[in-house]
Amino acid sequence: MAGKLIAKLRNLADLVKISHTIFALPFALASMLVAAQGLPPLRLFVLVVSAMFFARNAGMAFNRYLDADSDARNPRTASRHIPRGVFSKRFVLAFALTNAALFVFVTRVINPLCFALSPIALILLFGYSFMKRLTHWSHLFLGMVLGSSPVAAWAAVRGTIAPEPFLLGAAVIFWVAGFDLIYATQDYDFDREEGLHSLVVRYGISKSLVLARFFHVATLILFIFFGVRLHFGFGYHLSLMIIAALLFYEHSLVSARDLSKIDAAFFNVNGFISLIYLAGVVVSFAP
Repeated sequence: MAGKLIAKLRNLADLVKISHTIFALPFALASMLVAAQGLPPLRLFVLVVSAMFFARNAGMAFNRYLDADSDARNPRTASRHIPRGVFSKRFVLAFALTNAALFVFVTRVINPLCFALSPIALILLFGYSFMKRLTHWSHLFLGMVLGSSPVAAWAAVRGTIAPEPFLLGAAVIFWVAGFDLIYATQDYDFDREEGLHSLVVRYGISKSLVLARFFHVATLILFIFFGVRLHFGFGYHLSLMIIAALLFYEHSLVSARDLSKIDAAFFNVNGFISLIYLAGVVVSFAP
């Protein structure tokens, strides 16, 4: 019995790609650190991380639910949990809605502003799943989902909204859109056949990879503006130099002629980028 439960929990963690939390969480923590001007109270830290956990579970599970049929037709995604029969569509939808309810509950505990903003967060989380059916600019919408995390973390600490977290959120939007554009090149043929929308479908692989570079240049510029606005020192800007090198390396791994290293470009490099950025903010508050 215990073994089956552990296996089911592992499958749930894989369903929502818990490991990909590394993309958004460090930016939320960085925003929280800046808003609190140091370490936030432990209770607030736990609440914010819990809210992000439930929100992300809701969004990812709903995306898997909505994409189940197309996932089954796509050779790259046919091994996902619903097509393989590990979980039913009904179960995954119930899991998504349960996590959405838990997210709203936690925001109510945090403060009234976060509670008031929670419907907007859910619209972003669930709305992304429809974007490839509606617009070629779905990559930027995904960026908005992750880019909202610094704004939400700031609101959790201060109970107000300010320009700074939106600046950081904008940087995250372009960062996510850039690497999602790279990732989407894998599905170019399938998306065209299915009538799904993406910038890769609209412009082709080569032009999309160039656009991804422009997105990441915008990311670095916004990171710089954020640091200048907050008067961050050398440690922060050193982290940006490392991030610039990693982004250059990421783009060097992928070309229109060779997409075989996309997984390394997508997960490994970007996971390091988010952690290095958080480290750069942390050293700015070190005594």
